[in-house]
Amino acid sequence: MVLASRCTLGIALAEIGIGIIGGGYMGKAHAVAMAAVGAVFNTKLRPRLENICTTTEAGAAAKARQFGFARSTADWRVLVNDPKVQAVVIASPQDTHCDIALAAFKLGKHVFCEKPLGLNVAQAREMVSAAETSGCIHMTGFNYIRTPASQLARQIIANGEIGDITFFRGEHTEDFLADALIPANWRTQGRANGNMGDLSPHIINAAFALAGPITSLMAEIETVHKMRPSTQGPVAVTNDDQGLIMCRFANGALGSLYISRVATGRKMGYIYEITGTKGAVRFDQEDQNAVWLYKADQAANRQGFTKILTGPTHPDYEPFCQGPGHGTGYQDQIIIEAKDFLEAIASGQCKWPTFKDGMMVNQLIEAAWLSSEKRMWVNVSEV
Repeated sequence: MVLASRCTLGIALAEIGIGIIGGGYMGKAHAVAMAAVGAVFNTKLRPRLENICTTTEAGAAAKARQFGFARSTADWRVLVNDPKVQAVVIASPQDTHCDIALAAFKLGKHVFCEKPLGLNVAQAREMVSAAETSGCIHMTGFNYIRTPASQLARQIIANGEIGDITFFRGEHTEDFLADALIPANWRTQGRANGNMGDLSPHIINAAFALAGPITSLMAEIETVHKMRPSTQGPVAVTNDDQGLIMCRFANGALGSLYISRVATGRKMGYIYEITGTKGAVRFDQEDQNAVWLYKADQAANRQGFTKILTGPTHPDYEPFCQGPGHGTGYQDQIIIEAKDFLEAIASGQCKWPTFKDGMMVNQLIEAAWLSSEKRMWVNVSEV
C-alpha cells in the first residue's frame, strides 16, 4: 500500500515516494541514505526515489541518473506538487526552506528539513506552526548527534551516571576559511552563510540534547578576516568567522560554546565535555567512534578517563557492522536520520528533533547575535 496524498498517520505502509530538493553535498547524502536505509535497517516503510530538484533542468536530469530518481525538475514547486512525492527532503540553501516547507505542509506532505530550520526565529516559528497544524511528520536535520557514540553519551547522562550536570563545554571548529588568502565566495557573503548560520546549529543542538535548554547567554561574534581576494580585487567579508557564547542552562549548569570556521588545524571539531557531580563524559567528532567516560567513584589509583569504543551493543551501530571498534562514518549518520524519519511516518508520531527543536536553535542564534551587538546578557525566552 502506498501513502495517500494527505498525511495518513499510524498505518502500516510499504512504500513512500521521496522528493529531494538539492543535489549538492547534502542532497547527495540524503539520496544515498534513502537508497540504502531499507537494506541497512530493514525498515517497514521503504523509500521510492521519485523526484529530485536542482537549479537547472540539465543538472537535475544528471543527478536523477546518478542517484536513481524517476524524474527531475529545476522548479521545487513542480516537485512539491508531484502526486507521487509524499515526503519532501529539503537540502537546499536556507533562504528556500520556509517557502518549500509551507507549500509541502499545505499539500499534506511530510517534511525533513536540513539545518538551520529558518533564516531567523520568526521564519522558524512560522514553519513550526504550519508543521503542527498540518498533522504531518516534520524533522530537522542534525546528523552529528546521531552517531552511536553521542547516543551513548546521552544515555550515560540520562541514566545519572555522571550525576547532576555542572558544566557543559562545546565547540564546532573547522579551518576551511582559516587562510586569509582563500578567495571570497558564497560562504563569505550574507549572515545566513556565516559561521553562526552554518556551523553553530550543530553544537547548539548538541548542548540542548545533552544538557537541556539554555535560559540566558552572553556572546561575542566577530569577523577575523575582514577582506578576501577576488578576481576583481579585495572584497569585504559580510559575515562572521567565529563566536564565543557563555551561557546558563535551565538545570543551573554553566556552559560555553565556541564556534569557528578559522580554527587552524581543526577539520571536524564537533567536541563536547560534560562535567557532573559524579563524573564526566567527553567526545570529539574527529574520533567519532569513541566516548571518554570518567567516574569519580573509582579508587584513587584507578581514576582517569576510560575510552569506550562503540560496537553492536550501542544505539544504531549493529545494522552497519557486527564488529566492535570497526566504526561508522559520516554517511551512516544520514542513514540513521532517514531511518528515524521513516519510522516517524510509519508510526504517525514525530521523532526528535522536530521543527520545534530546530526553531529553538534559531532562537538561540538570534539571542547570541543580540547579545554580541548590545554587549549584554540576554534571556533566550525574550527573543
